[in-house]
Amino acid sequence: MSPQVIPQALERLIQDLSKLPGIGKKTASRLALNILRRPAGEARELAGALEDLHSSIQLCSCCFTFSENDPCIICADLKRDSTLICVVEQPGDLLAIEKAGNYLGHYHILHGVLAPMDGIGPGEIKVNELEARLNNGTIKEVFIATSSTVPGEATANYLIDRLQKKQILVTRLACGIPMGMDIKYADKHTLARAIASRSKTS
Repeated sequence: MSPQVIPQALERLIQDLSKLPGIGKKTASRLALNILRRPAGEARELAGALEDLHSSIQLCSCCFTFSENDPCIICADLKRDSTLICVVEQPGDLLAIEKAGNYLGHYHILHGVLAPMDGIGPGEIKVNELEARLNNGTIKEVFIATSSTVPGEATANYLIDRLQKKQILVTRLACGIPMGMDIKYADKHTLARAIASRSKTS
């Protein structure tokens, strides 16, 4: 049997890094070797930062974004419009919209999209929690900003159908976002235009 060419500790790091989205085995190997070549202190700092992620960051109990505080800084901001909720798929989408700079309402993070073939239904994402927020009677508009992918469109249509019975204005992202594009990859000017020109769903 041939000896282990790659040290086990290095191989374990490569395997762990390759589990991240968009990171293949070659990229994981390059990252692992780069970490190994750096001073041990930097590696410990990186390990500490990774460990702090789960001990310091939680879900906001209101909008379900990642935050060090509960409620998060956006939900706690009294200058923002609490009657307007923007529904997005993931926390990364919230960051993209914030960078656009022209949305001043609150958010609701679904943490996924409907994908029946993968066993992901309304109960697996934060749909019930959204409806519970709407039941307090203070929300005037729900702005659906899911991506223009097939699952994103299916999720948006499901939400529209579910919210039709409520006396709440439901709007969607309008022009500027190409079909099939994940909104987090849109440039800020395109996204800002889409937010400003959002349209009523029915």
